[in-house]
This record gives sequence, structure tokens and C-alpha cells, in this order.
Amino acid sequence: MRGFLFYAAILSLIPSVAQGAVEEAADEKVERLDSVVVSSSRAGRNTPVTFTMVDKDELSRANPINSLPMNLALQPSVVSVNEGGTGLGYSKVSVRGSKGSQINVTLNGITLNDAESQEVFWVNIPALSSMISSVQLQRGLGTSANGAGAFGASINMSTASVGPDPFGSAEMSVGSYGTFMSTYSAGTGLMKSGLYFNAAYSRGLTDGYIRNAFADVHSAMAVFGWIRGHNSVRFTYLMGSQKTGITWEGISPEQYEIDRRYNPAGEYYDSFGNVHYYDNETDNYAQHHFQLNYAHSFSDRLAWSTTFNYTRGDGYYENYKAGKSFSKYLMKNPVIDGVVYEGGDFITREGLANDYLVLNTDLRYVSDKTNLTFGLNLSRYDGDHIGSVIWSDVLGDSFDYDSHEWYLNRGLKHEANVFARGEVLFADRLTGFMDLQYRGVWLSMSGPEDDGVLLDHEDNWQFFNPRAGLSWRVNSRSRVYASASLGHREPGRSDIKELILDANKAASAGTTSRGVDIRPEKMLDIEVGHEYSSEKFSMSANLYLMEYWDMLLETGKLSDVGYAIKENVPRSWRRGIELAASWSPVEWLQLGGNITLSDNKIREYTAYYEMYDNMNDWNYLGQHKVDYSDTDILMSPSLVGMASVTFRPFVNSAGSCKSMYLGWTGKYVGRQYYDNTSSDERSIPAYFVGELSAGYELLQSLSVSIHVNNVFNRHYFADAWLWRAYFQQEDDFYNSIGIYPQSPASWMVKVTWKF
Repeated sequence: MRGFLFYAAILSLIPSVAQGAVEEAADEKVERLDSVVVSSSRAGRNTPVTFTMVDKDELSRANPINSLPMNLALQPSVVSVNEGGTGLGYSKVSVRGSKGSQINVTLNGITLNDAESQEVFWVNIPALSSMISSVQLQRGLGTSANGAGAFGASINMSTASVGPDPFGSAEMSVGSYGTFMSTYSAGTGLMKSGLYFNAAYSRGLTDGYIRNAFADVHSAMAVFGWIRGHNSVRFTYLMGSQKTGITWEGISPEQYEIDRRYNPAGEYYDSFGNVHYYDNETDNYAQHHFQLNYAHSFSDRLAWSTTFNYTRGDGYYENYKAGKSFSKYLMKNPVIDGVVYEGGDFITREGLANDYLVLNTDLRYVSDKTNLTFGLNLSRYDGDHIGSVIWSDVLGDSFDYDSHEWYLNRGLKHEANVFARGEVLFADRLTGFMDLQYRGVWLSMSGPEDDGVLLDHEDNWQFFNPRAGLSWRVNSRSRVYASASLGHREPGRSDIKELILDANKAASAGTTSRGVDIRPEKMLDIEVGHEYSSEKFSMSANLYLMEYWDMLLETGKLSDVGYAIKENVPRSWRRGIELAASWSPVEWLQLGGNITLSDNKIREYTAYYEMYDNMNDWNYLGQHKVDYSDTDILMSPSLVGMASVTFRPFVNSAGSCKSMYLGWTGKYVGRQYYDNTSSDERSIPAYFVGELSAGYELLQSLSVSIHVNNVFNRHYFADAWLWRAYFQQEDDFYNSIGIYPQSPASWMVKVTWKF
């Protein structure tokens, strides 16, 4: 496996000897070559999968503080939340209840999901929504995608578009909680030589709503390309850098009632009992993505594209740990002036350093009745997990902390992905669809974790994922489609790691555990939908049945770095109906909305809790089991809806008033349980949030907009986690709960200058 990328790269270059022959109009040439780049991960207008498109104009009108997950919050079945309570910093998104590790995210066809955790950390690419040309959000299994995350939704982004003219823009935004955003972009357009260059830079600063939710985030993108004849070469660089306060702990419900802006991160007490907060309780990380793409159009019908990607990630989070033992950090108890010290206060850093290599190549054939795509994706991920102690109040500043290695473990993951997809027009209006994918995954873990437990583990999985469907275009305005898809997904590193640590803990206590018994999950996705669109009215209705076997389901518990801990459940499902509509009864008024009604259940669920003897001694006794039937899947609301109204009162007037708009949106999210027991005591109450926005183009090149989020000033929380322990003597549970308050009414003002 170690050399397969090299040989595959050599083979992939063979077709590049072909040359274009006929010059075409620049816009047609660019559009076709750009579409080749993202075609492998996107659905077409007749593909029988459920998706929505979000264009650049819609993204540009969104609240400037929002990361991309927050900007997608109004799409059908989407729930977005921000840890710091605003829109900047750590954000999460779920689609139909499927979480981040189940959502595949691609940029120009390259997967952005971390290979080990299968998550996308949006805080590392905070201003991406201002740098991309379009987003396709697929719900369900969708089309074949690279990476493991396409198990409930896909977010496919493109930066590929290049216009014919030079451009430049500058955006400045200021708002509540010390928030300041700036974005600058410029480009040459497509020059006569076929060359073009685009660049963008963004920085965001905020104090955040809750304590220590500050953020200082940077992102940059540069694209250098050449289009000539039937050939396109493009180099893309994307950078994301963050320094953010740690917010993943949340706060307890009791503290929420006292001070909803409280955050326990970095809290410690001095010898006199006075409370202090460590001022560098932070998460620091940077990613650099390098993409080199070559696309060639052999003819109007046949095109080929290959992309090489290298991603480098480095970072760490820093914590103040009060009252910990030296043995916790695998250090000997120091003897100072004849006194043996068993513990004290520490400052630690736990970091990542990873390299991600990808080769992605696909061949596309399009005719009047046939659309065929063949794709190959090969990747290699090499990641180190590093722990170090950088300070101790006992050892002081003079100690050589570099001489002590707390822990170092390595993860190595290879993947091979091959697919063939075809759409064939059998009759004037009937299109058949088939998509066949093979995924091979090889995982190796080695080295000690933070408590010295070896994570040595190897596994491999082979998956076959078929998809098929029909799309019938009733007329030029209406389409009906149906599809059935089978998907598989392997466990993530944290899923395996937590079971290894649990088994070691049980062995140390002389008890039994489940061991490292975790299996890939499998899902059958059936989609049936209808779409209608006319000049003034459009609507869609979709029925979905997502049937799971061995679903990797969150327990509600988080690891010490905020990962959701999962386990297999034999049988579960997400079944629902999605309705969306948009109506413009008059030219100056636009009405829209969507609603999802769903049933998200586990047939038979066994909850495992750590068991201790009593609440005073906390002697570990193994695991306590509780069985449930037909219980709700955690963090999966049965009702999600959105409504929007946009007024353009002077749309028919002359001059700058024509651009004026006033918009209102409202988002409703039903009750969510934060464990899998359907207990109202452990749930997030339903909430409704409204946003008001207005914009005006002062000059042809100068515009201003204002955004008021949570306009009704609702106090609510939108996410939560739970850890429970069972005490045998008291026959009772101990609950540790973290919830995430969202900010009350807040505002942002954005000024944009285009030149």
C-alpha cells in the first residue's frame, strides 16, 4: 500500500498527451472544463437523488459572522449550532439528524473530512463561504463520494468558476460581542493568454458570547490557472488558521440558570480558595491545502480530470490542569528538599500533526441520452497524536520539560475508492441511474495514549455500495424520481480508541468489558420525490427511508477533546417527509419555507454505564446495562422547519433604490434528546429563532447590509452532551451534563465595495 499513490499517479498521467484542437467561446470553454472538476461528486438535474443548490449570491447575503454550517441552517432538514453562542468559532451541522462524521464534505471533489475522526472542523476554514462559487447539499446517501462520511448527507463545494473580467472586492463587518470580520478578494479574470489568478484573504475576530469563546481566525485562498483549447491546469491553495478559546465543555444546567455566559474552561483555585482562569486555555490549529488539477476535454462529449491534493495540518490545544497527579502524566513523583510531591497544577498541550495525500481522477462521457462517469480516488493519511507537559507549579520554569514525552501515537490510514456512474435516457422523459462503488480501507494505530495504554490496533474493511434509481420528467416544469442506495461506513479512530481504553480500565479493575467490538455500519436509503418549478412558484416533496443496521450511534458522552463516543446498535431508522416551497405572488414579494417531519428510532437499545460501588468511594465495578425499546435517536428532532419573507419594495424603480431589500427568516427545531432514552429530563426543548436582514446598494459598487440574529431575544440552548455513572449501593445515577447556550439578540453590519 505504501507505494500505490506513486504508481497510480504515473498511470493517471498517460491520457495527458492528448491535445485540444478547436478554439471555442471563452465562457462555454470555462463552463465545461470547470464542470468536469466537480462532476464526480455532484448530482445532475436528472439524477434521482435529493439535493438543493446554494449559489454565490445567496451565500453573499448571509450573516457575515456565520461559518458555512450556519449559512446552510435554512436548508431542508438542517440543524446548525455554534459552541460559542454566535456564528464564529466551532460550528456543527446535522442533516436529517446525521452528524458531522456522517456528512461527506468535498472541495473541488477532494474530501475535507479528517480521515481518522471523519469530521470537518469548520473553524479551520471560517470564511470559506465567501470564497466558493456554489454548494450542492445532497441529503441521504446521494452519489458516490470520496471518503467515509457520505452516510446521511454530502456537502459538495466548488471554487472552480473563473469569470471573463478582472474584479476586486473588500468587505468589512462589525457587530455584537466585539466581532469584526474583513474579507478581501481580487482576480484577473480570464486573460487572452488563457491565464487567470484569483486570491482572497479573510480574518475574523470575536470575544464570543460565553466566557473564553474568543476567536482569531484567518483563511486565505489563491488560485492560479491556465485554460487553452481543451486543456485546463489549475493550482489551488487554501489555508485556515485558528486561535480560539476552548468551549467544548459546555456548562451544567444548574450554572445555566445562574449565568448562561459561564464557561468552566481554564478555571482553577489558588491556595486561598480564590478562583482564577488560565488566559491561554486555547485551541490552535492550521491547515494548508494544496490542489493541482488538470482537466482535458477530448471532445464535446468526453472529458477527463485529475487532481492531486496534499493537506498539512498542525496544532494543539492547551489546558491548565489543577490538582492532578504526576502519575497522570507518566512522570515520577519529584523529591524536592526531601519532600515527595505526588501532584500539583500542570499546563499541558495535546497536539496533532498530519499529512493527507490524495489522487482523484475521473473520466466523463456525455451524449444526448447518456451520461457516464468513471472515478478513482486513492488517499493516504499519516497522523501523529502528541502530548506534552509544558509547566508544573512544583517543577517550576527551570525544569527541562522537553526531556519528558507524555505520549505519542500514530494513525495510518489508506483508502482506495473506485466507482462507475451512469445516467441513460431510455425514453423522451425517463432517465435510469446506476452508481456502483468499491471502497477499501486499511487502518493502523500504534503507540501509547495519554494514560500509557497502547493503542496498537489494525483493521481493514472492504465495501461495495450500489445505487440505482429512475427519474421521470413529467413536463418542462415537473419531475418525479425514486432511488435505492446501499452504503457502508467504518468506525473512526476515536470510536476504536475509547473501547481500547475501556477494556484496559476494566482489566485493571479485574472486571469484564465489551472489548474492541465495533463493526462498520450499513444503511439502505430509499428516496421518492417530486419537484415542480414555474416562473412564480416552486415546490418539492420527498419521502425518505434511511434503514440502519449496526448503526454507529453517539452515546451522548464526549471524549476529553470533544469527540462524540459511539457504539453499534443492531437496528434503527430515520424515516421522514420533506416539503419545501417558494412563491412570488408579486414581483416585490418572495415567500419561502420548508418542513421536515420524521421518525428517528432505535428498535432495541442497550445503554452501558460505568458502575461504581458508592458515591463516596467510586471504586470501579464494571458496567451497568439498561435495555430500551423503540427509543428516539439522540439529537434527532422529529420536526424541523423554516419560513422566510423577502420584500423588495422598489424593485421596479430606477436607480439604487431598486436593490433595497428587507428579509425575515425563522427557524424551528423540535425537541432533541441528548441521550438515547427518550427522557424529557435529558432533552433540549424546542426552540424558534428569527433573523432580520436588510440591504441597500448605495452605489453600483458600494453596498451595506444589516443582520439582526435572534430578533425575538430568545434564551435557549441548542446542543448538549451527557455522561452517566451508576452507583450500586445507592441504586442511583450520577449525571454530568454540558449544554451550549446561544446568544440573545445580536447584530452585524456589513459594508461591501466592489471594483
